[in-house]
Amino acid sequence: MFLSRLLDPVKLAAREAGAELWRLYQTGDFQQQQKSDASPVTSADLAANSIIIDRLSTIAADIPIISEESYQVPLAQRQNWPRYWLIDPMDGTQEFVARSGDFAVSIALVERGWPALGVIYWPKEDVMYYASRGNGAFKQQHNLINRIHVNTHQAGNILKIAISRRQPLQPIIDLMQHAEKVEYIALGSCSLKSCLVAEGKADCYLRLGPTGEWDTGAVHVIVEEAGGKILDSEFTALSYNQRTTLANPDFMVMGKASIPWSDLVKSRPTERDLSA
Repeated sequence: MFLSRLLDPVKLAAREAGAELWRLYQTGDFQQQQKSDASPVTSADLAANSIIIDRLSTIAADIPIISEESYQVPLAQRQNWPRYWLIDPMDGTQEFVARSGDFAVSIALVERGWPALGVIYWPKEDVMYYASRGNGAFKQQHNLINRIHVNTHQAGNILKIAISRRQPLQPIIDLMQHAEKVEYIALGSCSLKSCLVAEGKADCYLRLGPTGEWDTGAVHVIVEEAGGKILDSEFTALSYNQRTTLANPDFMVMGKASIPWSDLVKSRPTERDLSA
């Protein structure tokens, strides 16, 4: 009941932030700079961040917020939170700057260390992906709402892998056991590629390189409610709010659970404890 009461206001917050991102994208009225990790951030990220934080604070003033662009809280302060918002005001800043349109708003609610509600809004296509724990995953485009499910991939069929527009392909090819049976689908934004798996348009998304928990929080519940899973590169579940850093390991968004993923994708060593 609690989650269902929150869902519509969160969808509205994501849509409002997305509308501002789209306005700034179309007008070009934004400034760009680099963060300390050399990744880009724009005034559009910060504008969307402000909108989301204002709306979430109104929806539930007692729930704390962690955002990629602000409100990053030390572990000692946050580790006992029963729930918190985990947001990425613009997932796909590079795509925003590069003018591909593949960027999205991402809002998650994490309860007891696990994503319980997730909303992804893609302004370019006016598409909303959303889910809450135990209630299924959905895709809304304009006024049409459909429940989504991962693909029922059959053994021997081509495996469809979602990949980044910006990252080199060879490291992904090297992870595949049977590269000749793979089709690669390029798209920007970590969350949008994950949603391709959730709606059955891709079978898997392999992510190598830096991401934060805000990149997977919302899509984690969407993918799971659609019948898939997200695991690190050693086939172990991701965790939330358990480390001093909010960085993710390399991870895999996988479709149908019955697929023998360990026979198709090579595991690779990863640092199990990212806390310093």
